[in-house]
Amino acid sequence: MEKGRIIFLNGVTSSGKTSIVEALQEQEDIFFYVVANDLFQEMVGENYLRKDYWKYLSEVIIMMYHTAKLYSDMGKNVLIDGILVEREEIKPHYHQLLEILKDNPLDIVEVYCPLDICRQRNIIRGDRYETQSQEQYDLMAKNIRYSMKVDTSIYSSEECAKQMIKGLF
Repeated sequence: MEKGRIIFLNGVTSSGKTSIVEALQEQEDIFFYVVANDLFQEMVGENYLRKDYWKYLSEVIIMMYHTAKLYSDMGKNVLIDGILVEREEIKPHYHQLLEILKDNPLDIVEVYCPLDICRQRNIIRGDRYETQSQEQYDLMAKNIRYSMKVDTSIYSSEECAKQMIKGLF
C-alpha cells in the first residue's frame, strides 16, 4: 500500500495555518485528515496543563506525530497544523519529527506572516494574547528544511492552499 502524504504546516499562532487547513479540506481532488496541536492539547486536562504545560504538551505532540504516521501508513494524506518549537521538554523536536516520520512522505511548509500582522490578528481574534506569536517565534526550531513557503500576508488562505497543491502534488 502506498503511504499517504504528510504535510506539516509550521508557523506561529495567527500566521494562517488553520485557515489554510480549512481551504485545503475544501479541495475536491485531494482529501486530508488533520491532526493539530490545538486538538491534541485538548486531550490533556486543564489542571495538568496548568501544573506542567510543557511536559504534557510535549508528550501529546509526540503522540500527534505517531497518529499522523499511522494515517499515512494506512494510505491517508495528513495535514499537521502545528509549530516546531525547541523547549527543553521536547528537544530535539525537529529531529524527533524527522525520526518518527522517516519512512513516510513528509513535506514541511513554512506558513509565514510578519509578526506585526500576527500581533494584530491576535488582538482581533481575542483568544490569543498580543505577544503570543512573537513568543512562539522565539522558541521555533532553527534550520528547518522546508519544502516550500507560503505568505499569508500577501495571499489568501485559498491562494496558499492552491500554491501548496501545485507545488507539492
